[in-house]
Amino acid sequence: MDSATDSLRERFLSEGFLAPVRILDEPDALAHRARMEQAERSFGDLHYRAKVYTILRSPMELATHPRVLDVVTTLIGPNVLLWNGTYIVKEPHTPAHVSWHQDLAYWGLDGEDQVSMWLALSTADETSGCMRMVPGSHRAGRQGHRLTTDESNVLYQGQTVDEVDEADAVTCALRPGEASFHHGWTLHSSMSNRSGDRRIGFNAQYIATHVRQTQHDRDTAILVHGSDDFGHFGADIRATGDLEPAAVARQRELDRQVRETMGRGLKNALTTRLV
Repeated sequence: MDSATDSLRERFLSEGFLAPVRILDEPDALAHRARMEQAERSFGDLHYRAKVYTILRSPMELATHPRVLDVVTTLIGPNVLLWNGTYIVKEPHTPAHVSWHQDLAYWGLDGEDQVSMWLALSTADETSGCMRMVPGSHRAGRQGHRLTTDESNVLYQGQTVDEVDEADAVTCALRPGEASFHHGWTLHSSMSNRSGDRRIGFNAQYIATHVRQTQHDRDTAILVHGSDDFGHFGADIRATGDLEPAAVARQRELDRQVRETMGRGLKNALTTRLV
């Protein structure tokens, strides 16, 4: 590794996240937003739909952009699976928010060689409800989560880590085309969108090929860099067109399975403190 690569990885290992990282020029990011919103007019709500790169070409282009994969391979090694990817949308002037949580606490994966990218397709700042991270929180390992019934919480079941000292949090504002990358144990959250525009991001999760799903043997992924000598996951089919009927039918089942996997994982997260 060169010194720049070493520095990037050391920063990630120390802080648990990187932000902002420029991936696309703003016009390119806004063009991807336009493609997403065009798809919404046919498909309906795309917010939190799992594995959207199996039904749309734009998210796969984002997930496999050379600048993205340069960062991902620096952080978790050369052999990489794309495990999930979804749009996360906060409508303007709405109370939708994300409580403090850790991704790896409920994903059912057996390793820490994982990184999440959040790529802004519109402005994500304090007004529109950008992410906040607690630097170094990943080093404490798994925290206990509780479920909430807050309907404005964007998370699947309102999973929340209590007693987070928000004075330690860092705001990760992003311009369109900028991304953040965070570790699966890093505590993160976001506030509501008080702006007049939609806050739209594409969120992709990457894992090293040796990582396993512990909750069942039906999980799927796509190899996006290097080679897979393990075969722990079935193969997702990347979209070759937009919203092709067979792909849409497959995605609905994949979405159901992802929600089931995360629901099972939460049962463990509720009762486990540190690892």
